[in-house]
Amino acid sequence: MRNVIATYIFSIRLGWTVPVLCLLSFGAQAQEPVIPVQLVAVQFTTLSAELPGKIDRITVKEGDRFKEGQTLVGFDCVIQRAQLDEAQAVLGAAEKSKSVHKRLLELNSAGTLEAEKSASDAAVAQAKLNSARAVTSKCGIAAPFSGRVVEQKARAHQYVQAGQPILDILDDSTLEAEFIVPSGWVRNLKPGLVVQVAVDEVKKVYPAKIARVGAKVDAVSHSVKVVAEVKGDYPELIAGMTGRVQMPAP
Repeated sequence: MRNVIATYIFSIRLGWTVPVLCLLSFGAQAQEPVIPVQLVAVQFTTLSAELPGKIDRITVKEGDRFKEGQTLVGFDCVIQRAQLDEAQAVLGAAEKSKSVHKRLLELNSAGTLEAEKSASDAAVAQAKLNSARAVTSKCGIAAPFSGRVVEQKARAHQYVQAGQPILDILDDSTLEAEFIVPSGWVRNLKPGLVVQVAVDEVKKVYPAKIARVGAKVDAVSHSVKVVAEVKGDYPELIAGMTGRVQMPAP
């Protein structure tokens, strides 16, 4: 029986321990190593409230798909819209006063100071209107990209504070495979190298190309993270799926 030395390399990522088992045998060619892999979304984020207020509606549920620019969350902004209407009315009055004083100045019926004061009042009113518009624009949260809802962290009619998380979303149109390899392999793993990713949940193997190699070696485990892009249209794949990278040891 051949003597086999089993070396375990452990690395922590995303809160779980990733085991990498390398089998090395004396007097024979090294066996293919078992390298665990996890699929992750390229784009993912948490949408939060940008102003305090009551949620009027949430248009999507967990697992739903949405398009870029689609309104996902709407807030009750009655007060903010009333302030916007007020700012528009004030600006209209200030513009009329500015126009009248300008005409009177041309007819030498008003002083320069009055005309400048009316112009300044109009500029202040315009600034307040811009501010009111900016606040009102926060009354809805639009999708920054097309994708799916991962988790709903708040409910309709709930009062939330500014910065409070509401939805976790991700873009599953492009997935990446993340895995850990021994640091000694880095010199042979170059961007563009083709590897095979076997996904446990669907029992299939998919081609992928190495996109990035980690910039730092873990000093404890002597390992480094590698990211490969899974190219192609595979609707059955979901972020979070796990499996193995099939590649010979360099």
